[in-house]
Amino acid sequence: MRIVIDGMGGDNAPMAPVAGSVEALKIYNDLEICLTGPEDKINEELSKYDFDKSRIKVLNTTEVISTNEHPVKALRRKKDSSLVVALNLVKNKEYDAVISAGSTGAFLAGCTLIVGRIKGIERPALGPIMPGKNGPFMVIDSGANVDCKPNYLLQFGKMGKVYCETILNEKNPKVGLINIGEEEAKGNELTKTAYVLLKENEANFCGNVEPRDIPNGDVQVLVCDGFVGNTVLKMYEGVASTLLSTLKEEIMSTKRGMIGGLMIKPAVKGMKKRFDYKEYGGAPFLGVDGICVKAHGSSDMKAFKNAIRQAVTLKENNTIQKIKEEFENCD
Repeated sequence: MRIVIDGMGGDNAPMAPVAGSVEALKIYNDLEICLTGPEDKINEELSKYDFDKSRIKVLNTTEVISTNEHPVKALRRKKDSSLVVALNLVKNKEYDAVISAGSTGAFLAGCTLIVGRIKGIERPALGPIMPGKNGPFMVIDSGANVDCKPNYLLQFGKMGKVYCETILNEKNPKVGLINIGEEEAKGNELTKTAYVLLKENEANFCGNVEPRDIPNGDVQVLVCDGFVGNTVLKMYEGVASTLLSTLKEEIMSTKRGMIGGLMIKPAVKGMKKRFDYKEYGGAPFLGVDGICVKAHGSSDMKAFKNAIRQAVTLKENNTIQKIKEEFENCD
């Protein structure tokens, strides 16, 4: 498999993309990676590692898109940026997947405008996998489409269902609509209309899901517009981080707590791992005609390695083709 990585995307570039790439080579024997960005900077990082030089290529670029630039304007103006060059390699089928931890807006716009949408899909969506009490689940959309039409939400549900079937090995993943109440008549015009569409067109639809029930993980595909989804995602991350740090402070505040902390350390460590975004690597951008994985802006080596793992899994399970088939059957 051939993966291109935006070597200058993210807070820890180019160190993290380079380190994650080298680690991934140890896991996948048939993996080839291309890192885009200033050749001198990336090669300087690569020189710190011992690896098969034939399996990592550096493609020199002269520009970088920052997080404070207007996404579409930056894509059009900076044709030789590490991100645009990487996206074009996937568009031209020279590489199987693209990964970036850079500007979310620019990456999502580039996936749509450069890589292109799958036929029949009106709006691609960001679908991160999140840990739940009873199993992982997807929130789709998590920020790509702030303003949505009801039909978009139906399509998000269908794409999320295919992802969960192929990647999470869920035979009949439940599809739910995030709403302020369980009743069908609850919500605004968007959710009420989307409810009807999902009920009539998606066999796996199980109804509305209230936010307090999201963490249970009983519903594998949670559908919403990008505004709600991004709020849920960031709130979830913030609460998990706050709970863990508060627990640590309480344990360390007394000698009795420290003694007890030693006894529960394995359990706390396991819990921390379950809620660590680095374990998932990134979020797939579903609905585009290529494998596109958005890594967290603060991704380190581990996160990049796992983002590569996710891209490989998407390729091995032929997820893009299966999404295409799902929408062909809808015609």
